[in-house]
Amino acid sequence: MAVQPELTALPWGRGELRREARGGGRRIAILAFGTLLYPALAAAEKLDATVANMRFIKPLDTELVLSLARSHEALVTVEEGCLQGGAGSAVLEALQAAGVNLPVLTLGLPDEFVEHGDPAKLLAQLGLDAAGIEQSILKRFGAKLELVRPAING
Repeated sequence: MAVQPELTALPWGRGELRREARGGGRRIAILAFGTLLYPALAAAEKLDATVANMRFIKPLDTELVLSLARSHEALVTVEEGCLQGGAGSAVLEALQAAGVNLPVLTLGLPDEFVEHGDPAKLLAQLGLDAAGIEQSILKRFGAKLELVRPAING
């Protein structure tokens, strides 16, 4: 792996788009928090979904969240943290505060004890590897990614 000669500072509280949907539209946007960025990118390749590397939970990049909500039919949050009170909850609160009603799937750790062991095996067991993320999205939105309503305009 090559090392970049110059490092640049990350903008505080700002996420970044890492992949934009290429094919039949911008149906699903995956908001990845922390270590699940790469599994989210792998799942997005198969689903042709947009992926945002959210980087921060606090402060949450609400501008990016709302932009993705306006241009997509549904959002999916993925995090290696508890769902209750986690990044997905923060996204839902931001959408609610802005008056945005959009289907959101939150993926993360259950609110229970998780066995210790090999991280890759545990993520797979919890459905937080690339295959699990893809399967959860297809289960929630259907094989053709049929959604509840069209994307928000404006």
